[in-house]
Amino acid sequence: METRSGFTKMSVGEFKQWITGLKVARTIVRIQEHHTYSPSYIHFKGSNHFELQAGMKNYHVNHNGWNDIGQHFTIFPDGSILTGRNLEKSPACITGQNANAICIENLGNFDVAGDAMTLSQRDAIIEVTAILCQKFNLAPNSNTIVYHHWFNLSTGERNNGTKNNKSCPGTNFFGGNKVENFETYFFPLVKSQLSAGLANINTPAVLKYAAVSSDMLNIRTQPKASASLVADRDAAEFGAILRIYKIEGGWLKISNSEEHWVNGKYTVEVRRAVVNATILNVRTGPGMEYPKSSSIAKGEEVFISDEENGWCKLAMKPEWVSKRYLVLSFK
Repeated sequence: METRSGFTKMSVGEFKQWITGLKVARTIVRIQEHHTYSPSYIHFKGSNHFELQAGMKNYHVNHNGWNDIGQHFTIFPDGSILTGRNLEKSPACITGQNANAICIENLGNFDVAGDAMTLSQRDAIIEVTAILCQKFNLAPNSNTIVYHHWFNLSTGERNNGTKNNKSCPGTNFFGGNKVENFETYFFPLVKSQLSAGLANINTPAVLKYAAVSSDMLNIRTQPKASASLVADRDAAEFGAILRIYKIEGGWLKISNSEEHWVNGKYTVEVRRAVVNATILNVRTGPGMEYPKSSSIAKGEEVFISDEENGWCKLAMKPEWVSKRYLVLSFK
């Protein structure tokens, strides 16, 4: 491992060891796959990982106006992985689709006639995606692993590449950027990589879920305000969905294995749900008379904070969906 300019460079083996021990308060339900397009292979000199990552951060902050680099990880042509945005922060990579997500940027232009992906990068992309599925208990499919191309560039609505879409992660990314290309070429590779550990992918034994309602929520070693802060994990941020394993005196335990607690008065209880309509319209209020703002595809997971007249409010968002098209978890 090597750390420079706030980024850490790792091999796949180092990444697996690092992420396995990392504590992440945010609940993750999907992994985004992207390509950088530029910088591409012509810009990679074999040793300038940090310079390229810093350049992307500079562009995202000073040109796009974001508060950090957009992606959580960048995978380079030599198979190296560089960290980016803090995992407690949602990425800034797909409009309307960043909550509860992790973003991977794969350095290169993987459109047809672009860069020919190296074997080292190919293997790293498959392995990192599988490792993240294992870490966050995600069964791999086209709802838990998504391509940028599947979402409308302006609205974030999922249309599987039919209107106003980027080519990202590339028209030649593992055989193409369509859902059927994912199902035929990329999904089997990730599933094969995971095959030895698929039995360990289960729904966590959580008591309930809660969304952070304050800007930042400190994580403490005991269920009381005077307890010291946990040293090996960052504070949870606004909108993060926390997994709750125990409740004690208004405090919520957010780790199944360690004494990590947050003050419940800075959270809102939410419920996990799966969309069972082919396409579920999202509206700006609880009723058909409100304008449509986006849509959600069948099988996608959402978190619900309020109910009103048969409509459910998406957690920490001014957006509503019809309850009749949701399968609500008992938790």
